[in-house]
Amino acid sequence: MEVKLYVGNMSYDTTAEQLQTMFAEAGTVSLVELIKDRDTGRSKGFAFITMSSQADAANAIKMFDGKEIDGRALKVNTAKPPESRPAGGRFNNNRGGGSFNRRR
Repeated sequence: MEVKLYVGNMSYDTTAEQLQTMFAEAGTVSLVELIKDRDTGRSKGFAFITMSSQADAANAIKMFDGKEIDGRALKVNTAKPPESRPAGGRFNNNRGGGSFNRRR
């Protein structure tokens, strides 16, 4: 069973290829998702790495959590599922006509 890992506190200069090579030392890497800013294309300093098995994921956490790369101590742990957010943005899908800031 594949396991997704969170890798944080990375240098903005770390590349997906570097992560692939590094985590392959711990086991089989299925996917590397380097999270980038959509406007600048620059890394946000964290990534998600999918390992092929629980054993490979545990080995990667043991090998790389706290390891210093490019002057930064990595934070590596099992990724948590995303939290659900209410749909509709800041108006919370209120479709009841009228002005939001109406004065009376």
